[in-house]
Amino acid sequence: MADVRPVALEAYEKLAEWYAATVDSKPHNAYYERPATLSLLPDVRGKIVLDAGCGPGAYAQLLLDRGAQVVGVDVSPRMVQLARARLKDRAEVHLADLGQGLPFMADASFDVVLSPLVLDCIRDQKAVFEEFHRLLRRPGVLVFSQGHPFADYLLCKRTGQTESYFATELVEWEWHVPGEPVSVPWYRRPLSEILNPLIDAGFHLDRVLEPVPTDDFRKADPRRYEELTREPGFICIRALKA
Repeated sequence: MADVRPVALEAYEKLAEWYAATVDSKPHNAYYERPATLSLLPDVRGKIVLDAGCGPGAYAQLLLDRGAQVVGVDVSPRMVQLARARLKDRAEVHLADLGQGLPFMADASFDVVLSPLVLDCIRDQKAVFEEFHRLLRRPGVLVFSQGHPFADYLLCKRTGQTESYFATELVEWEWHVPGEPVSVPWYRRPLSEILNPLIDAGFHLDRVLEPVPTDDFRKADPRRYEELTREPGFICIRALKA
């Protein structure tokens, strides 16, 4: 694993309280990305699942309610605190940087790895995919989501942060939250720089989902609902360690 500073750590430390308070009702999470990502999961009852980038524990709670045994990791100390408070003693939650690997975890220790809206913050996705491959049993399932490459390109082109869809580059977006806005850095990359590192790490691509917003999203935010029925926002992927 490359020695790279977690680019979004400071931002997510600032956002943690607000994010934890809104993640269950914020339309882009609750009514768009999350239903799509969950639809790619296998039956997790009795399975051991790694929630890689668990944030405040929303996904972990859903996995636990479905009968899974869950281990969460996150790079943000405040997110880890919030996840532990939410999950009580139902799951292990560790402070760890996916960009540095998870050497304290044994090979083939998970049936499923879930990583929602996390990998955009890591430059070397291939190294992370290789670590997920190591941690998964055979057969094993990886489900992850991130910004849709073309949507990210259009956003960054509009804000003057990129000149080429084919570049992998560090960009940022300002989140308008109560109080002072927070600038969140992340990496945008073309589709090939998501899929090829995944395949090179040993995974078999199984399903690609470009979600559309749910009816609950329409009720919560009609304007953005109309936009997302025409243009992508996220991409959700299922891959297999066969």
